[in-house]
Amino acid sequence: MSTFKVTAEVLTVHEHPNADALELAQVGLYRAVVAKGRYRTGDIALYIPEQAVLPDALVEELGLTGRLAGSAANRVKAVRLRGELSQGLVCVPAAVADTDLERAAAAGDDFAGLLGITKWVPPVPTTMNGDVESAPDLLPWVDIENLQRYPHIFEPGEPVVLTEKLHGTACLLTYVAEDARVLVSSKGFGSRGLALKEAEANVYWRAVRGHRVPEAAARLAERLGAARVGIFGEVFGAGVQDLAYGADARTTGPGYAVFDVSAEIDGRIHWLDAAGLLDGELPLVPRLYEGPYDQAAVLDAATGRETVSGGELHLREGVVVRPATERYSPVTGGRAIAKAVSPAYLTRKGGTEYE
Repeated sequence: MSTFKVTAEVLTVHEHPNADALELAQVGLYRAVVAKGRYRTGDIALYIPEQAVLPDALVEELGLTGRLAGSAANRVKAVRLRGELSQGLVCVPAAVADTDLERAAAAGDDFAGLLGITKWVPPVPTTMNGDVESAPDLLPWVDIENLQRYPHIFEPGEPVVLTEKLHGTACLLTYVAEDARVLVSSKGFGSRGLALKEAEANVYWRAVRGHRVPEAAARLAERLGAARVGIFGEVFGAGVQDLAYGADARTTGPGYAVFDVSAEIDGRIHWLDAAGLLDGELPLVPRLYEGPYDQAAVLDAATGRETVSGGELHLREGVVVRPATERYSPVTGGRAIAKAVSPAYLTRKGGTEYE
């Protein structure tokens, strides 16, 4: 999940093509439906992202009682309003009425705490849970920002690689060369420096054992002369998330596909090309494109049907874009990497979002 913040943003306002009383307020490349005349281009308002959970008082203040998602009708979710995709909320709550929003926008201030807004965390199924232990040697995964929220991560024409983003659960495996130790974790546990103890029923351990990921990591560590190797893969299938790609984690075993690799070499962490290192060794996420960066083409590629199963069984979640040569991004303050998510995925019915 990308960085969760409630920020002040400069708006660009567009006409709503299908509603006389509505307009579209743009933040980055996101658009949120707002009442016509409420904002003008250049105004500054707060942007509350998807997966935000609002306190009841704020829901009432914004006139959204009974209109948000979740059992308590208090969660922000992408929706279509009169045919237009609305992602997030644009508003100026009373709590910030006297705030210098121009200064806050320039500083990137986060208003989530002030407003009592939290990030929604879905319940974790028992197969993704388990006993954990402290794992200081675990190589962590990084949050990927959404290209539509931060559209200036890449330069036009910059050489990039586009891979398919899978709807599963991220599995973190670290191989420690010194004592051949294997650490396995989820994105959620890994962000807290915790690893899952090996258990036969655990879907992450089933995936890495079933696809012989520890053995591939050990070979890679030897090839690179690395003290630690991190292999990051998506675990998927029926019983994991609602989009299954033809796999069934409950019977034949979870699907698995590597999307990234890191390695500690001479005391430094390097992010490496998974395809260049592990093609033929492990299943990889599909590589859809290599070439000059074009923002419109990337957003278009985020839609359509999945390619993992070979049968286009269901919609595609989206894509991940990264430079052909790993680099730092001043926009993200870290790796230059971003995701673009399909609108059809965001608005599908009965979707699951376990981490």
